[in-house]
Amino acid sequence: MDNARLTLHPKQIMAEEIELKLALAEKEQRRFLRHPLLKRAAQQQTETLDNIYYDTPDLALQRRGIALRLRRQGRRWLQTVKLAGTAAAGLASRPEWEAPYTGQFDFSVITAKKVRTWLQRPRLLAQLTPIFETRFQRQTWRFAATPGAVLLTLDRGWITAGEERAAISEIELELEHAPLHALFDLALPLTESLVLTPAVRSKAQRGYQLHSHTPPQPVKTADVSLTSNLSPLGAFRRIALACLEHLQQNYHGALHTEDPEYIHQMRVAMRRLHAALRVFSPLLPPGFTSPLKGVFTPLMVQLGQVRDLDVLYTDIAAPVLDEITKKQHDTHKAPLIAMVAAIHQHRQQARKQAIALLDSPAYGHALLIALQALHQQESSSSSSGSSSAPPRSLKLSRFAAKRLHSTGQHVARRLRAMHPEHPASLHALRIAIKRLHYALEFFSSFTELKTGSKKQPPILRQLTHLQDILGQLNDLSQAGNWLMAHAGQDASLRAAVTLIGHWHGARHAQLLADLALALRRLEKQLEKLATQLATLKLH
Repeated sequence: MDNARLTLHPKQIMAEEIELKLALAEKEQRRFLRHPLLKRAAQQQTETLDNIYYDTPDLALQRRGIALRLRRQGRRWLQTVKLAGTAAAGLASRPEWEAPYTGQFDFSVITAKKVRTWLQRPRLLAQLTPIFETRFQRQTWRFAATPGAVLLTLDRGWITAGEERAAISEIELELEHAPLHALFDLALPLTESLVLTPAVRSKAQRGYQLHSHTPPQPVKTADVSLTSNLSPLGAFRRIALACLEHLQQNYHGALHTEDPEYIHQMRVAMRRLHAALRVFSPLLPPGFTSPLKGVFTPLMVQLGQVRDLDVLYTDIAAPVLDEITKKQHDTHKAPLIAMVAAIHQHRQQARKQAIALLDSPAYGHALLIALQALHQQESSSSSSGSSSAPPRSLKLSRFAAKRLHSTGQHVARRLRAMHPEHPASLHALRIAIKRLHYALEFFSSFTELKTGSKKQPPILRQLTHLQDILGQLNDLSQAGNWLMAHAGQDASLRAAVTLIGHWHGARHAQLLADLALALRRLEKQLEKLATQLATLKLH
């Protein structure tokens, strides 16, 4: 490698990539290659690509969001430097610089001065070493667009880092002087019949994970960075894209592991998206919200059933059986075992149905529809002068204050209508609290309500505490309904239900006592929030 030389002219390229990466299930590769859409391509070529990614032993480049790659093309080598740029749910835009590799790294081609200066330090140059490699076959189809073209590539091969190896099976659509909608015009017909989902991790990110032996973990919500100079619709788009990113970050784990946290986090992502649609609904164009909610409704229902049965089994029924099992001669043990077994069977069936939905074309197609809608909304709002568009003078800070005030008032109304003995009123209060919590999180990055710190603001701590109490009360209520419906008229099973209810009786009473205190504290926090919003203490 170190002796490699190029005979190319010193042509240097700086480009801004706009691309959509889609993970293609390996079982779908043959069906993709037979897809009739490919026959419309103006050109097609195949090549094998060998890539070596470099970094320092302590991964200094990765920490700065820089990828350094050498790629062999025939007998020649090409050096590429990429920056993190922006990426959301598989759609990425990032700057990159390419130049011939002549046996040593040359960063003079980089036009970003700070990046170039940092990479050119002699001490760093001396530490650069191969970290991982990729080798894959790339088939490329070129589709004419108006203007420009779209390049569609299929990559199949491997990522290797030491003894570790992971498969590559992905499709990439890249714009070549074409409008953004051309990506979706090409991608959506593919997702109608193929299992294609946005790839939220690049080959480089996957390579680093292999190199570091980092086990996959469920991904929780991250704060969305908003600035006060953003338009309200720009803020909505950023929040919605973050929700889709969060959803897809947990997709692989939900599909391939038994850890229930992945599905839980996917549900959180969907609930946050619905909350964003509600918060920003006064500004969204007519007919925008319903289709976006509609494509995800089957997913929400299916994942909700899995979560409810997980809670019923793990938190409600199994602990009672564990306790009874310690009593060797308890007469209620047999019907309780039968009840727990029935819950487990329903749980497995619900999970199987959820996995089938996630592993179907419908899931990826829904994500692509959502992505397309969000980017169409951005382009139309930035160029439209229609009466339905929000006034350009509307500041995000004032919009946020107005919507937070409205959402807080809704919580106050639900608080007044709540009765501890009426589960429906408790559930309605819980939903209202959840919406306020999400709205506060959405706008936290430019208000005084910072959520990224270790210590949450009092109102967010109180909302979190209340959500937990109301969530447990709701779980107990729903569990009782399910258990009684399953027991029917069977006397032994109804006795098992009674036993489970008695076992959780003390917990239920304590939750109601905690609820009374938490609600009094919430009233005070809502008053403080109203005062804060009235004075517009926003950055």
